[in-house]
Amino acid sequence: MKIIATYNIKGGVGKTSTAVNLAFIAAQNNYKTLVWDLDPQGASSYYFRVKPKIKGGSRALIFGDHELDGLIKATDFENLDLLPADFSFRNLDLVLDARKKPTQRLKKLLKPLKKEYDFIILDCPPNISLLSEAIFEASDILLSPIIPTVLSLRTLEQLKKHIKDSDLNHIQLIPFFSMADRRKKMHREIMGDLNDKHPEVLSTTIPYASDIERMGWERMPLGSYVRKSPSTEAYQELWKEILDVI
Repeated sequence: MKIIATYNIKGGVGKTSTAVNLAFIAAQNNYKTLVWDLDPQGASSYYFRVKPKIKGGSRALIFGDHELDGLIKATDFENLDLLPADFSFRNLDLVLDARKKPTQRLKKLLKPLKKEYDFIILDCPPNISLLSEAIFEASDILLSPIIPTVLSLRTLEQLKKHIKDSDLNHIQLIPFFSMADRRKKMHREIMGDLNDKHPEVLSTTIPYASDIERMGWERMPLGSYVRKSPSTEAYQELWKEILDVI
């Protein structure tokens, strides 16, 4: 089993659309897949038409004796399950802080699921916090979407420095360009410069496209309502490239 966290310090970079669409593609390729929606906004839960509610909220999740498998919901898609968000997740940092070894809690909760799933994809909120530290400890891969802008590149440098300074040697950081518009000169220039300076950035680019934005209207993964488009092909290529890298 591999645990992949779609993570960036910055919000609005396509983390949720990445988590949902890659999970859908993995499931379509017969990988048993779970998405854990850790963002209190519950966007992944919304896309999968699952009510974002955990009985007992974040405190029951962190301090309770219940296993995660009792909270998992099936989606409309074969091989694809969801652990929905809860609005109380906005307090997860405080709840974790009240527990011994807080950064190990998510890892411990996920351990019993190793035999049930091939991939667990964590849809993460945008911050550096105690929750993100727990996410780092639990994850094998940080899949980091970056927009070709100066501020987004700055957050990538901050994330790389944090991983190095915290000796998170078990994590494989995999950045890729998201919401890219090749009609914009700045986007083209930044992508060209960054590929030279940071060879770890994947070659696949997810475009800024209206069919991806429609996910909120359709409330389902892109590939379930658009059979073939540059966007669906980009996500397919991204998944293939990730599998090659890991």
